[in-house]
Amino acid sequence: MIEFDQYLGFLAFLTILTIGFWLMIFLATFVIPYWLTGNLLQWIKEFRKKK
Repeated sequence: MIEFDQYLGFLAFLTILTIGFWLMIFLATFVIPYWLTGNLLQWIKEFRKKK
């Protein structure tokens, strides 16, 4: 039988795992492409300004 503190530990583990999973999905699908696109556009603007 699982004791109550083991149950709470298991729930905490699942919560942290789930938050980490969704954070990874959010970063991989939104934040990193947004950051890369912004850097690319900034690089293009600076490249055009030099010419």
